[in-house]
Order: sequence, then C-alpha cells, then structure tokens
Amino acid sequence: MCLSIPSQVVAVDNERQSVTVDTLGVRRDVSSHLMTEPLAIGDYVLIHIGFVMNKIDRNDALQSLELYQEIVSKLENETTH
Repeated sequence: MCLSIPSQVVAVDNERQSVTVDTLGVRRDVSSHLMTEPLAIGDYVLIHIGFVMNKIDRNDALQSLELYQEIVSKLENETTH
C-alpha cells in the first residue's frame, strides 16, 4: 500500500524545476517536472517517488494532515499501553 501525505511547498527553484516541501516536519527536495501548473510557497502537493504529482486544496490537505496526526497519536498510545 502506498500513502501520499500532503506536503507543503516551502521553497521553489524554478531553474532546477524543483521544490522543497515539508511533510509532517521533514523537509526534502522533489522534482516538479511533471507539473503543468506553477507552484508557489504555501501550496499543498502530493508526491510520489520524488515527483510532485498534483496540487491539492489547502482545506483538504489540512483535513488529511489532521487525520494522519490522529492516527499517529493512536498508534503511539497503543504501543505505550
């Protein structure tokens, strides 16, 4: 199974056609070669194998991130009990 966690664009490098994203506190550089629309700092995107696949709505991204955080919290509680 493959999960795509929404990531927020924190830097854009138009010359290299790449962006730096923050995914739950982890930053990494990914390619934006497959994107047909421009990306800007603050956008939320989905990534697959190092490529931005698409831009997603901010509210949808925040809702998904909240659910991921809830899952992580529940898993952490299960492992401590």
